[in-house]
Amino acid sequence: MLRDPRISGYPTGKVGFILAVMADHRPTPIDPRGPRFNQAVLAIALLVGFGLDQRWVSAVFAVVLFLGAAFGPRYGPFLRLYVEAVKPRLGPPAELEDPRPPRFAAAIGVVFLVGSTLAFVLGPATVGWVLALIVAALAALAATTGICVGCEIYLVLARRRGVQLVA
Repeated sequence: MLRDPRISGYPTGKVGFILAVMADHRPTPIDPRGPRFNQAVLAIALLVGFGLDQRWVSAVFAVVLFLGAAFGPRYGPFLRLYVEAVKPRLGPPAELEDPRPPRFAAAIGVVFLVGSTLAFVLGPATVGWVLALIVAALAALAATTGICVGCEIYLVLARRRGVQLVA
């Protein structure tokens, strides 16, 4: 039997099968300005929603973040807007980054915004706005300084698991 050298087998003992994984699969690096653009739009939208007491903004941006985190930049509306409308007007990025940390951070944002939306539906609006404003504050921090708390959490977890990042 011929075996693909890129696939390594990991025995799973208890269930009696081998889980095959692409050993050399590394995600394609991305322009870090895309996630920062997305974070800026997210922060502004949540702050405007808070200022105008528009609770639906939390649910809409939970979906927006979910699409980008789960399916990649082609499906995130503001990530796609960046690629199609903003990026062509800029020079090439100074460096590229691994897409997994920003996607992980977006997934954390989704969890907080779903919690926010549930709080709005169930009644405690204060809890909903606290969760939404945490996301807004962290998104604004990442957009303005490049310090992404969710990305840093991913990096700590990845290092503990021995995941190699692309750059």
